[in-house]
Amino acid sequence: MHLVKGHGTENDFLVLPDLDGDLDLTPALVRALCDRHAGVGADGILRVVRSENDPEAKVYAADAPFFMDYRNADGSVAEMCGNGVRVFVRYLQRESLVEDSAAVATRGGVRRAWACGDGDVTVQMGLPRILADRPIVTAASHVGPSHRAVGAALEIPNPHVVVPVPDARALADLDLTQAPGVEPGLPNGQNVEFVVRLGERHLQLRVHERGVGETRSCGTGICAAAVAAAVSDGVADDGVLWRVDVPGGRCDVQWQPDGVLLTGPAVLVADLEVDDTWLRALANRH
Repeated sequence: MHLVKGHGTENDFLVLPDLDGDLDLTPALVRALCDRHAGVGADGILRVVRSENDPEAKVYAADAPFFMDYRNADGSVAEMCGNGVRVFVRYLQRESLVEDSAAVATRGGVRRAWACGDGDVTVQMGLPRILADRPIVTAASHVGPSHRAVGAALEIPNPHVVVPVPDARALADLDLTQAPGVEPGLPNGQNVEFVVRLGERHLQLRVHERGVGETRSCGTGICAAAVAAAVSDGVADDGVLWRVDVPGGRCDVQWQPDGVLLTGPAVLVADLEVDDTWLRALANRH
């Protein structure tokens, strides 16, 4: 099995080429490959398949030739992944499957992306859906009491709850090795973003990602944080750039009337061959 390791602002993925849609990518295999101690290690897997060869993606084949089948590290599927799309497109470029731009099918719909020429990739993330839910979120802290605040819920298209934090020190003190409590939780679970305002249109965040845990970055979460801040400021979809810092780097977000644009780096790190003996042993266990 051939894999390519890549990351977008240190949100890391295993790209799995499967253009003909022949592989049986089971949850157990995903968990084993993403295991950082006994496997290769990643936040998730990006399976690359021609849309016409996947039952979920055939409907998009005329508009988007390639389907990004994204799996979280725990084996669950997700609607979309903003950092993952950038890495996915970088892989398609390297393999000469696309040129400077691509339309990618995802479970959240077709996402268009293009390379910026400086190592960054921009993705059209679609329109956010602001939810009426205002969950109470409780997160443990390494020092002092837990952080408890009202969050803003939205989908883009993954479900998110964006939670304000007073300052960078309080953000650093959060213990996100534990899943935050969310009451009431969203029907399909949620990613939770803890956000500090550093300046005008400048945010810093940490994220606990559904199906993974804390990650170094989350593309849809970065967009969700900028959207929530824009709504709070009364400047929705004005097209002005937001800067968002995450532990793994920086991305830029622009909320335009026709959708949200996410721009950030996409890096391919290595090509890997998974040992056949390891794969057979895994198959025998399951």
